[in-house]
Amino acid sequence: MAMEQKGLDRITFNPMVMGGRACIRGMRITVGTVLGLVAANRSRTEILALYPYLEDEDITQSLRYAKWMADDKDLPIQRA
Repeated sequence: MAMEQKGLDRITFNPMVMGGRACIRGMRITVGTVLGLVAANRSRTEILALYPYLEDEDITQSLRYAKWMADDKDLPIQRA
């Protein structure tokens, strides 16, 4: 399913940009970079100041993408 269909239209994948990792709007900044800054307790204001070409919605969609990737999946349990 395309990222646009999941409401993640700012998350892009291009094998020629950052090795195909999830990026923000085709730029050379990865979702992982944004998530790392959030995990380091950087505020949105600080992140936007560090990367002035980012927008607040880029941070929101990075967090939504991480949540989607981490969603639990039901897997069958196989008995020994």
